[in-house]
Amino acid sequence: MLKKGAMKFNRILKNSQATTNYEGAKAYRLDPKLELYAAVVASSLSKTFYEDETDRLKRIQALIEQVVKTDPAFVARLAVYTREKMYLRSLPLVLTVELAKQYSGDDLLRRTTRRVVQRTDEITELLAYYQIANSRNETKKLNKLSKQLQKGLADAFNKFDEYQFAKYNRSAAVTLKDALFLVHPKAKNEAQQALFDKIVNDELSTAYTWETQLSATGQQRFEDEQAKQEAFKEKWSELVMSGKMGYMALLRNLRNILEAEVSGEVIEKVTTRLADPAQVRRSKQLPFRFLSAFRQLKAVNSSFTSQLLEALELAALASVENLKGFDVNTRVLIASDTSGSMCMPLSKNSSIQLIDVGILLSMLLKAKCRNVLTGIFGTDFKLVNAPNAHVLSNVEKMSKVNVGWATNGYKVIDHLIKRKLVMDKVMIFTDLQLWNTTGYGAESKKTIESQWKLYKQIAPGAKVYLFDLAGYGQAPLNTIRDDVFMIAGWSDKIFETLAAIEAGSSAVKEIEKVVI
Repeated sequence: MLKKGAMKFNRILKNSQATTNYEGAKAYRLDPKLELYAAVVASSLSKTFYEDETDRLKRIQALIEQVVKTDPAFVARLAVYTREKMYLRSLPLVLTVELAKQYSGDDLLRRTTRRVVQRTDEITELLAYYQIANSRNETKKLNKLSKQLQKGLADAFNKFDEYQFAKYNRSAAVTLKDALFLVHPKAKNEAQQALFDKIVNDELSTAYTWETQLSATGQQRFEDEQAKQEAFKEKWSELVMSGKMGYMALLRNLRNILEAEVSGEVIEKVTTRLADPAQVRRSKQLPFRFLSAFRQLKAVNSSFTSQLLEALELAALASVENLKGFDVNTRVLIASDTSGSMCMPLSKNSSIQLIDVGILLSMLLKAKCRNVLTGIFGTDFKLVNAPNAHVLSNVEKMSKVNVGWATNGYKVIDHLIKRKLVMDKVMIFTDLQLWNTTGYGAESKKTIESQWKLYKQIAPGAKVYLFDLAGYGQAPLNTIRDDVFMIAGWSDKIFETLAAIEAGSSAVKEIEKVVI
């Protein structure tokens, strides 16, 4: 993820029409491409504070239909960009299927499908969404499949080996066997044909995964509970020391590993892998995964807990190792929205909320800035000092500071005006549903738009960056000069877009660079 922005974006916003946000405050409609991008990169298709998952999906579908009429390649590029750059999984599939519904030209869809499908379960996930999106309720739910989509899936079948197929060979509404019969992929060689035959005959070898290994251990008979615990301790130790446990699996099972009471040697192996910048980059973890693991570990009473917590801090910093940041002469204010609408989980099963994502991303950015003030806002705005080296601890600290539940974003700018602080860049992480809760006097007329115009008299060279974490499709500021930018998403990749903007590009231009 990461959106919007630069000169092209600014020209579009100049012509956009005024509207109101979900709180009834003045806002501005976005260009359909920009709105689509924000809606996709800041979404898990789960219920948000102002929009449920059905409404969000319908809005995305309508935006795709609108964009395809003028630029179908943009939808294709966005699908590939969000899968390969943003590491999203569900939304790229949605973009691909919806493109198939609207576009039947050349082989653009085939090439897009081939690129978007990067795991074997994405073949079946795509087909499952295809039948839903096309309202297929009859017996043959997947008949009359888009020809180019079929060809793209056939290409995808030849990308994987037996281990990859076996790892995600699950009983579901659409199985790998169903997909194989539907798509009819042409094997690239005899070995691949033999593999396809194994799928048809249900003869795939059981993949070696941490789940299958633990399941096998749990099915054994033990003399007593102590023997069972020892067996699981040995199994966790084997999984870690063998190196066959992936980085994500390791990250998600830190608590289980500690509670198994593995040896110090095993813990050393874990901490080394967690903090290794090369492994962090290859793992392609979204930053909030480190925060989730950090919170789970804090509840474990072990002599090794602190060691693992420190490794997670190093891993979080390594995730933005290539972020250039700003030198000591660049004055930066970073503000995170902690209002009530930000207290929504990213998905039904997630303990991470938008407020966590906003503060975490702001702390990652702060760690790369030399001359920086940081704070949070809700009803009020408050500066909070936090050390650069402990990003995850900073999130825990800042999320507990109470500044009220409203979204008075104008107070961030007001703070600068009242103190005559000259900043080069103002970075605000928010869901963009800003409004003024003050109901009396001159204060009631203040908005982030009015205060930004006023602040420009103090700091004429200042720029404001709005990091959109919710993708509701509106901007609280209309761009009358090239000094207001928007970037969307939950990933550290937002900082790549920030760098592109600094170099005179924009998020849309970055998407348009994708070669399919």
